[in-house]
Amino acid sequence: MKKIYFVLPLICALFLIAFLPLEKPMDELSIGAKAPMADVEVTDVSGEKLTLNDVARKNGLLVNFSCNTCPWVEAWEDRYNPIAKLAKENGIGIIALNPNAGYRNKGESLKDMKERANQSDYQFYYALDKGAKIAKVFGATRTPHIFLFNSDMELVYRGAIDDNAKNADKVEQPYLKNAIKDLVMGNQINPQTTKSLGCTIKWPR
Repeated sequence: MKKIYFVLPLICALFLIAFLPLEKPMDELSIGAKAPMADVEVTDVSGEKLTLNDVARKNGLLVNFSCNTCPWVEAWEDRYNPIAKLAKENGIGIIALNPNAGYRNKGESLKDMKERANQSDYQFYYALDKGAKIAKVFGATRTPHIFLFNSDMELVYRGAIDDNAKNADKVEQPYLKNAIKDLVMGNQINPQTTKSLGCTIKWPR
């Protein structure tokens, strides 16, 4: 009986360890911080290799940590292309990065991403964040999770797209759109941070 009492907790502990992700995010990137790993190559669904610096335009860069399998992404996805259009019109580059390294065989592979991009007619880069390394140094925790940088690649806004994932027509606070407009107009962005709502990133094991 004593052996059972000893072995059972050990088995439970090993089970828990086996299902814990090996990677965990760092603290969220602070407002004013430079974009980390901006010169690290990622692979877009087109097969093109590029860096965040390559994608950035004269007024900055928008990074969206996104994925294929999250209901929150599906809820906000109808706003992706309009936001991309607004960003491009205002001289801001845009890229979505898929950090779900723990689910590459569960709908989050580069092949799956390409199918999603074609199906949804993405008008922006959609690239694989291999090993979720960029997400980790950004402190990203969810999909979607937004990071907006100015022309000096300094973070000016971080968080959610807006305040209503379910219904675009009922949005009262279009946080990201306002941040983009304020950035290019030279106005103070307010708020600079909002809570990111979404599915937790599936970190590599």
